[in-house]
Amino acid sequence: MAYQSEREEIEIKKFVDYKDVAYLKQFTNPHAKILGKKRTGVPAGKQREITEAIKRARYMALLPYVAA
Repeated sequence: MAYQSEREEIEIKKFVDYKDVAYLKQFTNPHAKILGKKRTGVPAGKQREITEAIKRARYMALLPYVAA
């Protein structure tokens, strides 16, 4: 599997909050795109929570939509 060597070790929190910008930045690439669950290694349910939190943080202008 190609992603196995690229998988990052990220601590999975019990509660994902959209205000925790430092934690959410671990799940985005340098271009501010959301990384997939294969790349991050988190379960599907937690990935959905993280994605929703990233989208809320973008809406509140805590994270960028695209990196310049």
